[in-house]
Amino acid sequence: MADVTIESSWKKVLSQEFKQDYFHNLSSFIRNEYIATPVFPPPKKVFRAFDLCPFDKVRVVIVGQDPYHGKGQANGLSFSVDENMRIPPSLQNIFKEIKADLGVDPIQSGDLSRWAKQGVLMLNAVLTVRAASPASHQGKGWEQFTDSVINTLNKEKKGIVYMLWGKYAKEKGASIDVFDNLVLTSGHPSPYSVNLFHGNHHFSQGNNYLKKLGFDAIDWR
Repeated sequence: MADVTIESSWKKVLSQEFKQDYFHNLSSFIRNEYIATPVFPPPKKVFRAFDLCPFDKVRVVIVGQDPYHGKGQANGLSFSVDENMRIPPSLQNIFKEIKADLGVDPIQSGDLSRWAKQGVLMLNAVLTVRAASPASHQGKGWEQFTDSVINTLNKEKKGIVYMLWGKYAKEKGASIDVFDNLVLTSGHPSPYSVNLFHGNHHFSQGNNYLKKLGFDAIDWR
C-alpha cells in the first residue's frame, strides 16, 4: 500500500484504492516528477481538497480538470489560487454568477479554502501538473483515482450537490445517482464558454436543496 498522507476519513474509505497497482505506479511517477522538474501544487497541497473537507462533511462537489500550471497558483483546490494571486478568469466568472444568483459579493480572494471548510469538495480530475505544461500529468492514473472518489461518494453518501461545469466534468460525473443527489450541469466558466455558464443558478439551487434536506446552506462569499 502506498504511504499516502491524506485526511484520515478519506484514507479509510479509499484504502483499497491505495493498494492498487495503478496507484503505486502513479505515486512513483509523481515522486520522480517532483525530483526532476517543477511541479504544481507543492507536494503538501496535492490532497488539500480532501484535507480541508473530510469525507463525512462533503455536501457539495465541484469538479475541475487540471491544476493551474503557473508559479504560485495551484493550491490543491479546483478553480482556487493562493492568497494574493491574481484571480483567474474562470474564477472571476464564478464570482460574477454568485453575485447575480445570490445577490452577495464574494470576497475578492482566490483562495477558496473558505468554501472547502464548509463541506465543498473542490476536486480536480488530475491533481498535479508540470510547470508551464498543461495536461502534462493526464493519463498517468489520477483520473482513475478521482473516478474512485466520485464512485465512493456516490455509493456511500446521499444528498450531495454535484456541480459539473463543461463537457469534461459532465462525463466525469456520468455515473452519479441523480435520484439520491442533485446533479447540476452547465457550460464551463472559462471565458470561451461563459455564455453557457452564466445564469445557471447553481448556487441558489444547491443551497435550496441542502436546506430542504436539513443541512446548512453554503456561504458562497
